[in-house]
Amino acid sequence: MLTREQMAQRVARELRDGYYVNLGIGIPTLVANFVPPGVDVMLQSENGLLGMGAFPDEAELDADMINAGKQTVTARPGAAIFDSAQSFAMIRGGHVDLTVLGAFEVDVEGNIASWMIPGKMVKGMGGAMDLVAGAENIIVVMTHASKSGESKLLAHCTLPLTGANCIRRVLTDLAYLEIENGAFVLKERAPGVSVEEIISKTAGRLIVPDDVPEMRFQ
Repeated sequence: MLTREQMAQRVARELRDGYYVNLGIGIPTLVANFVPPGVDVMLQSENGLLGMGAFPDEAELDADMINAGKQTVTARPGAAIFDSAQSFAMIRGGHVDLTVLGAFEVDVEGNIASWMIPGKMVKGMGGAMDLVAGAENIIVVMTHASKSGESKLLAHCTLPLTGANCIRRVLTDLAYLEIENGAFVLKERAPGVSVEEIISKTAGRLIVPDDVPEMRFQ
């Protein structure tokens, strides 16, 4: 299985020079530590920061500089700080080139459930609904199955939806998949993970090409 850091590293390969990128709470925030050399991106946080850098070391720590998940972050040269109204105007206006989100469930229709589990206390949806509505290029990053072993890649989401028909790419700790024509299409598998294991832990329709390459990490 991929570690959290390897998942972030794999997503970072999808960054392109000049992108404005929103990183959701959890594993997506780690992508800031793996921006490829020579790729210039501006990382956006919906609490009002454009131009996040990597996570700080002890000397750089500033308790007032936080991301949407209340983690301390750094600001790169050229960063801007503004209010949340401007931040959400950027998101809702379609000015974010790539959004990286966590999720509880994703299904073969491109639906995503990421904001609540019934019966558990919820602080609020945050910016997730705005992000999936305002972005056309989204990558979901999550574990392939729950702690009890139940698949999180489904034929139909069972939890309240954050957005409908908006997800096309999913990276899990087992595989990278794309959603096409009502099915998950297996594109890459984690090192040492068999196709059979991925099939067994995917509840929705899964298309498996003849040769599925392993991801490579330095």
